[in-house]
Amino acid sequence: MSKIAPRLPWFGPGKFPLYLAPMARHTDVAFRQLCKEQGADVMVTEFVQSEALIRDNAKAWEMVDFTESQRPMGVQIFGATPASMAKAARLVCDRMRPDFLDLNFGCPAHKVIEQNAGSGLLRCTPLLYDLVKSVKDAIPDIPLTAKMRLGWDHSTIVAVEVAGRLEQLGVEAIAVHGRTKEQGYSGEAHWGWIAQVAAAVNIPVIGNGDVKDGASAMRRRAETGVSGLMIGRAALGNPWVFAQIKASMEGREAESLVVTSRQRWDCMLRLAELTIEVHATRLGSRDVRWMLDRLHPLTHGLPGGRKLRDRLRYCLTLDDLRHLRDAHLVEVAA
Repeated sequence: MSKIAPRLPWFGPGKFPLYLAPMARHTDVAFRQLCKEQGADVMVTEFVQSEALIRDNAKAWEMVDFTESQRPMGVQIFGATPASMAKAARLVCDRMRPDFLDLNFGCPAHKVIEQNAGSGLLRCTPLLYDLVKSVKDAIPDIPLTAKMRLGWDHSTIVAVEVAGRLEQLGVEAIAVHGRTKEQGYSGEAHWGWIAQVAAAVNIPVIGNGDVKDGASAMRRRAETGVSGLMIGRAALGNPWVFAQIKASMEGREAESLVVTSRQRWDCMLRLAELTIEVHATRLGSRDVRWMLDRLHPLTHGLPGGRKLRDRLRYCLTLDDLRHLRDAHLVEVAA
């Protein structure tokens, strides 16, 4: 049974929300909108450094921007200083009015770890708890959630202990990535530990790691007792994953989940259009070449995907993309 969080109404009896995971350089306003259109229930911004928000860094504030249509929407921040985290949290909540604020205790990137932030805080839980208390005191009017990993490495799994303390401190939901910091994104996610966290607390736990289709989502839901799922890398090349999971949960036929070549192309063009709409003014250009790393994952599954990715390098404008789409679909049909 899904656990109740009174200030997070997307949890509760009969509800099982699908989150789009925050992913650096990917989950901007444009990509979030694409996933929202495909059935993602809850969004979280890519993480932003607390000090950058306090300095009023324009790029940082752009990263936490969102549209009303993307609600329920959370803003994720990271840092290692309780006072700075509290100040940034208050600034974000006053300016953006998110549906919740999320704290990052999961990022394994070296540039974050060397600041003793992200998953680095799992080695220093007293500081982690001080951060949570400071932020909670600063924003009593906004629900506080957190995302974390299992621990630093397999010899120091602290997820159950940390989750219990976070609940005591007033955190209202926790997302758990089933890997350690040392794993990065390699190996398998350990859902047994996620299940233990879900069993140990009375607040919703969102499971994250290796959920890539309806079958894996149904299995994790049944086996672990989580109250929702968070999908990250699988959505980059398959934003339909949210609709596919919901179809599986509703018992619809697998045939309704097949994505055609035209649908892939339509999705690529939709993402390119949204990205230009969001970023063109700042960049002063409508050139599409800089966004190829966003488009490439969507080519996987298309016939001749490797050659197609080479051809994408020569597209300068949206019209070039449209012409390539038309030519490729003719080739596929021939």
